[in-house]
Amino acid sequence: MAPRRDYFDGCAAAHALDLVGERWALLVVRELLLGPKRFTDLRTGLPHASPNVLSQRLRELEDAGVLRRRRLPPPAASAVYELTEWGAELEPVLQTLGRWASRSLPEAEHIGVDSLVLSMRTMFSAEKAEGVDEVVQFVLADQPFVASIGDGTFSMERGETTTADATVTAEAPEAWAAVLYTGHPVDSAIADGVLTLAGDRAAVDRLLDLFPMPEPLSSPEPVGA
Repeated sequence: MAPRRDYFDGCAAAHALDLVGERWALLVVRELLLGPKRFTDLRTGLPHASPNVLSQRLRELEDAGVLRRRRLPPPAASAVYELTEWGAELEPVLQTLGRWASRSLPEAEHIGVDSLVLSMRTMFSAEKAEGVDEVVQFVLADQPFVASIGDGTFSMERGETTTADATVTAEAPEAWAAVLYTGHPVDSAIADGVLTLAGDRAAVDRLLDLFPMPEPLSSPEPVGA
């Protein structure tokens, strides 16, 4: 195992990077923000991380107190990884990083389900949600989520509901991401067969206005211009 690298700097930010600054570490945290996962689930969410590197990051994060390993009772009897309360406090850190980086976000052909859900929790605008009160069921790559908007707040968690105002289903999460963040028309996505919508269409249209992207970062002027 490669030795752990430290900054040996008394700054708290440097210590934070000692704990979660290694490659894949914060993405492991991201994958666990919506609940516990098995090692195989983490591999699915982080397909470009080798098993050895992923195992090492899990050990390091467990040693740091960011996550813990727990064995499920029978009949499952499998081990899962979950964030500690302290580890879960990293969500606003990831949200701030996400908002900051979204100004120069490159085009991507793939986005994971957890990444998309967490991006919605990140980009939600309480100001734009004033007066909106609704529940929308999402089924993204066969994974159900319940999105609730009310009193200027937004929550989106794994689960199902029978009281949704509308249901949005997308086999590929990229289809919903395109509608939500790039302005791809809902009707076109439905016509293309990549998105289905049931229930109150107006509820979905209202929801689409609640996740504004920031202005893209302009190219810096050359020195001396």
